[in-house]
Amino acid sequence: VLEQMTKALGMKLEDMTMLFQEGMQSMRMNNYPPCPQPELVMGLCPHSDAGGLTIVLQGNEVEGLQIKKAGAWVPVVPLPNAFIVNVGNILEIVTNGIYKSVEHRATVNLHNERLSIATFFSPKLDGDMGPAPSLMTLENPAIFRRISMIDYLKAFFFP
Repeated sequence: VLEQMTKALGMKLEDMTMLFQEGMQSMRMNNYPPCPQPELVMGLCPHSDAGGLTIVLQGNEVEGLQIKKAGAWVPVVPLPNAFIVNVGNILEIVTNGIYKSVEHRATVNLHNERLSIATFFSPKLDGDMGPAPSLMTLENPAIFRRISMIDYLKAFFFP
């Protein structure tokens, strides 16, 4: 996925591989049981992902994932055997804002249990990151600064 993104942007592949090579991958499984008062409960509060990419499988095809688009929450309709690919904050920074991080949330359902499995792909911890040099021009200057991954994660998780 990352390689195809670099091709689509005209970005040098090494700008992406240098960041994500020897990176981290983690998984999270979520179970949202039926809720008698779903209007009073939030399954997962609105957020954007700190990492690079998040790949999500909506396990049992029950609606609940929503993305924010033009200020409104839009449901992501589950498709059978399909993955959802979310851009995280780090890819927004690396692409200098060309790809936007996706703000999303999860809601609960009155009648049905919802299952999701997410895998998070993040850069290596001992590097730094910023806009890819191959995307920077006089017409397209950097809108983000370079920062070490450790400092970025500290600022994200402990503001």
